Amino acid sequence: MTGMHEHRYAKAGPRLDETRGGGWLNGIDHLEVDAGHPPDVPAQRTLLVRCLLPVPADLGSADLEVQGGVRADPAVNPVRVQWAVVASGLAAARDTGLVTAQDAEAFCALPDPETLLVVRTSSSGDFSGYRLVVVEPDRYEFDPRLAAADFGFKVDCPTDFDCPVPAPCPPERLPEPTIDYLNRDFTGLRQLLLDRLSLVLPRWADRNVADLGVTLVELFAYLGDHLAYAQDAVSAEAYLGTARRRVSVARHARLLDYRMHNGAASRTWLVVEADEAADGTTLVRGTEVHAADGSVVFHTLHDLTVRASRSAIDFYTWGEPDSCLPRGATRATLRGTCSELDLHAGDVLLLEEVLDGDGAAAGADRSHRWAVRLVADPRDRRDPLTGADLVDVAWRAEDELPFPLCLRLFPRGRCEEPLGASVARGNVVLVEHGRLVGPEPLVPEQVPDRGDYRPTVDQPGLAHAVPYDHDRARAAPAVDALLARPEEAVPQVVRLSDGRDDWTVRPDLLGSDRFEPEFVVEMEDDGRAHLRFGDDVLGRRPLSGDSFRVSYRVGGGRAGNVGPDVLTVLATQVPGLWVRNPLPAQGGEDPEPVEQVRQWAPQAFRVQQRAVTDADYGTVAGRHPQVQRAAATRRWTGSWYTEFVTVDRRRGDPVDPGFRSELAAFLEPFRMAGLDVAVDAPVAVSLDIVLTVCVVEGHFRAGVRRALVDRFSAGDLPGGGRGFFHPDNFTFGQPVFLSEVVAAVMSVDGVRWVETEEGPGSPNRFRRWGRPAAGERTSGRISMDRLEIARCDSDPNEPENGRIEFVMVGGL
Repeated sequence: MTGMHEHRYAKAGPRLDETRGGGWLNGIDHLEVDAGHPPDVPAQRTLLVRCLLPVPADLGSADLEVQGGVRADPAVNPVRVQWAVVASGLAAARDTGLVTAQDAEAFCALPDPETLLVVRTSSSGDFSGYRLVVVEPDRYEFDPRLAAADFGFKVDCPTDFDCPVPAPCPPERLPEPTIDYLNRDFTGLRQLLLDRLSLVLPRWADRNVADLGVTLVELFAYLGDHLAYAQDAVSAEAYLGTARRRVSVARHARLLDYRMHNGAASRTWLVVEADEAADGTTLVRGTEVHAADGSVVFHTLHDLTVRASRSAIDFYTWGEPDSCLPRGATRATLRGTCSELDLHAGDVLLLEEVLDGDGAAAGADRSHRWAVRLVADPRDRRDPLTGADLVDVAWRAEDELPFPLCLRLFPRGRCEEPLGASVARGNVVLVEHGRLVGPEPLVPEQVPDRGDYRPTVDQPGLAHAVPYDHDRARAAPAVDALLARPEEAVPQVVRLSDGRDDWTVRPDLLGSDRFEPEFVVEMEDDGRAHLRFGDDVLGRRPLSGDSFRVSYRVGGGRAGNVGPDVLTVLATQVPGLWVRNPLPAQGGEDPEPVEQVRQWAPQAFRVQQRAVTDADYGTVAGRHPQVQRAAATRRWTGSWYTEFVTVDRRRGDPVDPGFRSELAAFLEPFRMAGLDVAVDAPVAVSLDIVLTVCVVEGHFRAGVRRALVDRFSAGDLPGGGRGFFHPDNFTFGQPVFLSEVVAAVMSVDGVRWVETEEGPGSPNRFRRWGRPAAGERTSGRISMDRLEIARCDSDPNEPENGRIEFVMVGGL
């Protein structure tokens, strides 16, 4: 059904009410298109026109007209009125032959039949709009405004549109003033306002800066400039490529699974020397030590009980006055007893050269200082010749000496023990850059009644540091304690309390419960630290009126990478104690630059964090710091598949059960469900190489031979570098080329030529150990399978581990 409340030019609602109230003019109230009465008449061909007053008896089809339609089909358009009869007269009109008994039965029973005009049309029309019009409204006393009704034949068809038709007379759009929206600064906005005022207030021509109107113009220009800047800032901070604030960049990067780091605090080892009066003193965790000028402050990361006997422990050389600990050493013998030194597995010793070759302390090599962590409890022993009490100590292989440590003895006066060139320090504690501040109130101190609480700490430069676990550190090498990974650093908020609970710092609140007192620290480029709390959905919201007090550390960054012997002053002086850092501090990193995050964050999610194929397992295993290369092979083990990861460890270290467990745990987060992972050792292929070397005249064959043996060793060379067959020089599937071996031989001083030809009577060989020649000399290489690694230790006690020998001719 459609109403006739719309007029071509104005709404007829008020007019309809007035006409109905007058009671003497007739009009069309509404019009309804019948959906299918009676049954023998097609749908949408009967119009039920409801009038305000009884329909005049003489109003017929000749007085009505249907306008509209767009179809050119003559069977549809134009729509003609076949007959029009008042509903109350349908029964009497059956004799005309146009009105049937079904028509009378269908419409006579409708309410108020005397005001209902039934109209039958020739067709149902199309989908356009139509209009039923009383041709001569004055003749039948119809209001000319209510003598027509708009309708549509297809109103019963499904549609999503509302029935009312939009007004055909939209309001006129007023001309808008021409505004240059590029004028967004104070000067441009001021001139724009003055130009506009010149049009609307032409009589106001005063432009004196003291004029009230100019003052108001400048005030609005300032507000506009401020608003324009705020709009630019909001739009800029919405994108990683344009964001300027560090907090915005960090949040965008977090969406890409990239954690923007804010630097890391440096660490170093602090040596404590004590006399008998200070023996047994305990330096508690958090004890501060600083430089003489107070420029940098460090703090201890664990407790240390100082023993005077461990201040300087002498090495025992077994009567050799001129000896040394070789490079790569992992054990030594000290003077003393276990009860006296009180050393245990996990403790750190700092080995230090204190005298030069002439016995002078000033000339000692400051680079010959190294920290080692004991791998086992020391063992007591005694020299049966001298009766000296001794202690054997051993440290982890990862802490092996990177240089030879001189143990030369310098005699002193009569009846006095000689001075050693090097000593071991046993009172060693790990310290980290950062000065404690507080407790002090946040800024602002009190939580407001409304809005978010985003306080800051009072001092800039909040330190970030990698969390330290002393128990875990005692089971790791000493070198690992100084490794700082900035991406793992956390804000050094020592304590944040609201008087009831201590709040915990988190990297984000995505996993925080709504009752958990947790917060996030967000850093700005100026070093200011903002604290962000939860919203009672992700993390707890602080209660209004609460006051917070915070203790934190300031420092960190590269400023903490101080040199050796800089930290010499305890913040709280203890008589009989002296401190210093023999080694330089390291690991301090400045906050990550914003531009670097912009470049790296979009690539962060491309790092593969799962292992599916064999190549994936090899790549992931290669990320372990002790793995040089890895290869994986998937095999059916009878009930399921197992991924066997074959590992080439650095320095040729064995793949022992401890390392197997460690690497398996490392691979666990990447492992595919339903697949077992097993760690295997590589297949070592021993070599058997014999070469004939001619020595240049004037050179000693023994000397050249010694140089060749060193050059082709499997260890580190005394002057630095690696031997040719060092384990790190070869990996899976890497062949041994004869040309490279010959080139290495010819690089040794004193070699004239080298002979590699094999044959009857020739001692030369170039093959695998224990196997007959398989064309290796002809092809110029000893090939390796994908899980095989060449090995040539040249140990006469274990020739099965590979050997290379030289038949020397010529020379002296």
